[in-house]
Amino acid sequence: MSLTFIHHSLRLLLIPAAAFLTFLAAPFSSTAQTCRVSIGSGADGCHNYKEVFEYDFVDQKPQFPGGREALMEFINKTRHYPKEAYEQGIEGRVTCSFVVNPDGNISHLRVIKGSHSSLNLEAMRILAEMPNWTPGKHGDKCVPVRVVHCIPFRK
Repeated sequence: MSLTFIHHSLRLLLIPAAAFLTFLAAPFSSTAQTCRVSIGSGADGCHNYKEVFEYDFVDQKPQFPGGREALMEFINKTRHYPKEAYEQGIEGRVTCSFVVNPDGNISHLRVIKGSHSSLNLEAMRILAEMPNWTPGKHGDKCVPVRVVHCIPFRK
């Protein structure tokens, strides 16, 4: 086999491979990752969803007023360990999700991975009392962003 034939054959293989890789990468480089959150059922009984951006895929992430340290301080000041769980020595982490809307308010609170039911309810109460956040942005536009956060309960 001649060297020219091998070179020509490799070139024929590489061109389609490069085109295929460009095709695969195109959707990921120009758009952010989104997900759907449930907004309930309509009058017709059909389930409705809202499309929101994932936290790690926006240009500017939503932020609690004062930053991460202020968020932890807020949780620690607001958290009331449920008496029954405390007396029984129940500890755990409640992983929740919520949406920071374009106006900064919080909605669509949900327990993703819970612990004892009283701890789950307390985590939801804490999140519901949060002040408005600085909204996330994709490009120059404020967008709804899903945030996942854990609330720890330790004696």
